[in-house]
Amino acid sequence: MTIEQINKICRNTFISHLEIEFLDFGEDFVLAKMPVNQKKFQPIGVLHGGASLALAETVAGAGSMLIVDNNKYNVFGLQVNGNHVATVSSGEVFARAEIIHKGQSTHVWDVKITDSQDKLISVSRVTNILKEK
Repeated sequence: MTIEQINKICRNTFISHLEIEFLDFGEDFVLAKMPVNQKKFQPIGVLHGGASLALAETVAGAGSMLIVDNNKYNVFGLQVNGNHVATVSSGEVFARAEIIHKGQSTHVWDVKITDSQDKLISVSRVTNILKEK
């Protein structure tokens, strides 16, 4: 699968509503970006933590999807947790997911979200479950 194909299958979904764009991936990582704008703000004008968690689950989910046989398995988020360590109110954020456990029925990913100056905004851990179709 290519980056273009990944972005295409996300059209007209929650992922496209958040304006998430996949940039790169490999065997053990996925990288995506999301613009920081009013659609994703808390009322005080900074990126909502829920948007960060949705971005984290999205990149980790894509990572699992890319390494399983999609004819045999569906990938679902089982657990997401995060620590929001800084705020951001403009520009873009970048999420890099790296797999730390690749089991037969679960995958665990660490996700770091940074701003365009590489300042850490949020760290998350995402567990995905693989369910036979």
